Amino acid sequence: MKQIYIITLKSIVLCPKTSLNLNCFEKRTVNLHMRPSIPNHFPESALHKKAMDIFTLARTVSTYFVYDLAHLQPNGSEDPNIYFTGDIVQQSVSLAPEILKAESQPFAEEKFKSAASVARLANLLYKNCERLEHANSNGKDFLPLLRSEIKKFRRLQRTWMLTL
Repeated sequence: MKQIYIITLKSIVLCPKTSLNLNCFEKRTVNLHMRPSIPNHFPESALHKKAMDIFTLARTVSTYFVYDLAHLQPNGSEDPNIYFTGDIVQQSVSLAPEILKAESQPFAEEKFKSAASVARLANLLYKNCERLEHANSNGKDFLPLLRSEIKKFRRLQRTWMLTL
C-alpha cells in the first residue's frame, strides 16, 4: 500500500521573541487506495481534447472563409457556401458537450444515444468540410488539416464508444 503525505498550512503563529511569522504545518497521511478515482468524463480525456482542437481549428478556418465569402456576388446574392462555415463551427461547438453528456449518463441506452449524436456530428462536420472545398476561398488550404483532425477524432471515437 502506497502512502502520500499532504502537508497543509494549519496556522500562522507570531513568535513573540523574534517577531517572525512561524508557519505551523500539519502532516496528514493519505492512503492511495482510499483516494477517489477520477471519473472518465473529465476534460482530460483524449476524445474531449481532440474535440476542443477541432473546435479551435474549425473556428479559425471559418474566419478565413467568412472574410473571403462575405462579399456579395455580381448578381447581388450572397455566396451559399458561407452557411457551411457557420455549420462547421456549430457542429464543432456541439462535440465536446455531447461527449461529456454521453459519459455522464447513468444508463447505457442514454449513453449510446449521446454517442450516436457525437458520431452524427462528426459525420456532418466532415461532409461540410467536403462542401467547403468547392468554395472560392483562401481558407480551403486549411481544410485538409481539419479533415485529418476529424479522421483522428473518428478513430478515437470508435475506441471511446467501446468503453462506454
